[in-house]
Amino acid sequence: MALSNTQYSILMRRYEARQLQNQRIVMERIRCAYQKLPRLAEIDNEVSSLAVEQAKRLIDGDETSLFKLRNRRHALAEEKKQLLADHGYPNDYFEPPCVCPDCKDTGYIDGRKCHCFEQAAIDLVYTQSNIRKILETENFANFSFDYYSDGQINPTTGLSSLATARQAVQNCREFINTFDTEFRNLFFYGDTGTGKTYLSNCVAKELLDSGHSAIYFTASSLFQIFEKHAFDKTRDAEEDYHHIFECDLLIIDDLGTEFSNTFTVSQLFLCLNERILRQKSTIISTNLGLRQLAEIYSERTFSRISSSYTIIKLFGNDIRIQKKLKGQPCQDI
Repeated sequence: MALSNTQYSILMRRYEARQLQNQRIVMERIRCAYQKLPRLAEIDNEVSSLAVEQAKRLIDGDETSLFKLRNRRHALAEEKKQLLADHGYPNDYFEPPCVCPDCKDTGYIDGRKCHCFEQAAIDLVYTQSNIRKILETENFANFSFDYYSDGQINPTTGLSSLATARQAVQNCREFINTFDTEFRNLFFYGDTGTGKTYLSNCVAKELLDSGHSAIYFTASSLFQIFEKHAFDKTRDAEEDYHHIFECDLLIIDDLGTEFSNTFTVSQLFLCLNERILRQKSTIISTNLGLRQLAEIYSERTFSRISSSYTIIKLFGNDIRIQKKLKGQPCQDI
């Protein structure tokens, strides 16, 4: 997730272009307002003149004149404010219409990257990867219940494959709708090709489209980042590691397909536990059963998942095979 120099330059050029556009908008607003209300131009010109005069009196130490100048500037500011209000203009009409009011579209606040820059960085990498293309097809608009059977029943819940899928989609919708107000996590498990990755992508697209940061990793690629952070100690490794804990939504796909050892076990617990403490949502998908999960990743990791995640088991016939038989394209399911 670390930005290359080229990617950083792309982002900064976007911020510069946004600032220039803001300036053009303000200048056009001023031109139109002056044309409609000539008194505005007179006020602004007088304020500019007073500013120069005030600087001179400050150098001279003329406190009496300074006091009068300040009062006059205040009176002009009040007149301008009232004039704008009388003609239906908001108080901030001549302020740049910043996308991010926190950093004023500069990308930085007091020398630190603004949250909007972090989001833009994630979105840039996301755009330049193939995930964007995948999410164009793997989303709720294209989700179909036709691949789930009403005849296959889960003996534990008594629900059919179709009813389970409908409930899973409802859980995803609730997860999205309450994302900013309630801390939730999702855990999808079940056989290959039952829609776990597809639903994760559906959620990711909705949140990305609404301005949240979401990062997708296969389990293998996630643990590679943990390994680089632990042993390489490079700036890129540090930034990748930072994004894992700071992004709004982390998606860990295919947990259990990586080479498992004591390092991966400890790092998974650290990751999940830290994100729970920070109230940052996570989605996990795996082909492992719950018992296998506890055996491979320890009881304490399983305890965190069982207590902090909505656990959803998907089952049914392999959707990839169904699509292939129908001659339809398929991505990860």
